[in-house]
Amino acid sequence: MTAVIYARVSSTTDRQTTDRQVADLMTYAAANQMQVVRVFEEKISGAKQNKERQVLQETLEYCRQEKVDYLLSNELSRIGRNTFNVLETIKFLIDSNINLYLQKEKFTLLQDNGKPSPFAAVMLATLSTCAELERENISFRLQSGRKQYIEKGGKLGRKDGSCKTTEKKKEEYAEVLRLLKKGISIRNTARLTDVGISTVQRLKKEFEIE
Repeated sequence: MTAVIYARVSSTTDRQTTDRQVADLMTYAAANQMQVVRVFEEKISGAKQNKERQVLQETLEYCRQEKVDYLLSNELSRIGRNTFNVLETIKFLIDSNINLYLQKEKFTLLQDNGKPSPFAAVMLATLSTCAELERENISFRLQSGRKQYIEKGGKLGRKDGSCKTTEKKKEEYAEVLRLLKKGISIRNTARLTDVGISTVQRLKKEFEIE
C-alpha cells in the first residue's frame, strides 16, 4: 500500500515544527507495511479556508493523481478546524477512493470494501465542531483576559531588563495556567493560546504545575 503524510503546524515561524508528526506517522506506516511516497508539510492556521491552504490542496491532488491508498495525518485538527472545510476534504477523499488515517483519533475513513465507515461523517463532524468551538472559547477567554489586563494598566510585552511579578504573570497568562492545570500538554497549550512553547515551559516550571 502507498501512503502520503500530511503534517501541519499553525505557526509560520520556527517556533513549531512538523518533525514529531512526521516521525510518528512514518513509524505507523512502517508498522503497517505502507510505503510512504511523499511527505507534505504546511505552516498555516487550520482555521483558514481550504482554498487558502495551498499545500493541503497539493496533497489532495497528488493523492488523487497518483492513486495513493492512504493519506496519513496526526489528528483531525491538522486537516482543518472548520467543520465545513473538513467535511469538504472528507468528501473529496471518499470520491477519490483514498483512505484517511488519523493517528490521535485512531480513525480510519474507509472500510476494507472501500466504503466509508457507517458513522464516519457524523463522527468527523462532531469532532470537528467540538474542536472548533473549544478553539473559539479559548481564544475568547484569552482575548478577554488580555483586554482586562490592559484596562487595569497592564502592558503586554516588557522592556529589556524588566521582570514581571508573579501576580502579573498569573493575570496575563491566566488561560495558559488554566490549561496546564487541566493536564493539557505544553505543546497543545502553546498552540491553543498562541504563546511560545518556551514561555509555556517556563510558566509550568515556575508555578510548579505537575
